Amino acid sequence: MPARGGWSRGSPRPLRGDASSRRFKDPSVRRSLALFRAFLHEQDDPEACYSLLARDAVDQVEAYDGSVAGRIVLDVGGGNGYFTEEFRRRGAHAYLFEPDVTELGGKPPDSTVIADGYLLPLSDGVADVTFSSNVLEHVADPQTFLSELARVTRPGGLIYVSFTNWLSPWGGHEWAPWHYFGAERARARYRRRTGKPAKHTLGENLFAVHIGATLRQVRARDDVMVVSARSRYWPFLAETVVKAPGIRELATWNLLLILRRCPP
Repeated sequence: MPARGGWSRGSPRPLRGDASSRRFKDPSVRRSLALFRAFLHEQDDPEACYSLLARDAVDQVEAYDGSVAGRIVLDVGGGNGYFTEEFRRRGAHAYLFEPDVTELGGKPPDSTVIADGYLLPLSDGVADVTFSSNVLEHVADPQTFLSELARVTRPGGLIYVSFTNWLSPWGGHEWAPWHYFGAERARARYRRRTGKPAKHTLGENLFAVHIGATLRQVRARDDVMVVSARSRYWPFLAETVVKAPGIRELATWNLLLILRRCPP
């Protein structure tokens, strides 16, 4: 049987390591700078960028829930599979569920399933860990999406959900930060500067998700318990910044929710 995580609340254990392994104390300025530098090269070196992000995300999962070795992990909306592959490198039985075949890249992980996150082809409670990185802002109905993540997670299992909120400096994705001046204006500017249409369209494949509203909705649910609500990348006071109404919508950048599946 795989090891099981407890139900205790609290902050994650600091993770330490040398620079070559790219395992940094979380939160820390060093870690945040490393991730930011990687994001700057997302387009010209996606392998390095997403491999580092995947290692960091799995570090976060293990900080809250212990080793993933031997556990069943569902990566929902994981795109080209960097997160799935990192979970597998650490001994997890990880499976990628992705609705958009164009996001999979040339060589998706073995056993990848083309499936919508609103209706996963799985029985109730099959996963020890359900993982969703930067997907929530791309679904029209976040609450239904979260309900499905909870359904497929066993009681006591961990649910990792992160998303880029709309008022974050990166809320407009490829046309950020010009989304502050309006989505259509930002998209038009992107096309003028690049000569190609933007990948995302507000209201179609990108939605204005806000931290305050999301926290209220998640805390009102009876199928999950909030273990932590924090900035995924912030270098200090990662949980404190999320507690400041108004300020959090700009300063959080990316909200990370660590949830536990409640017993039915």
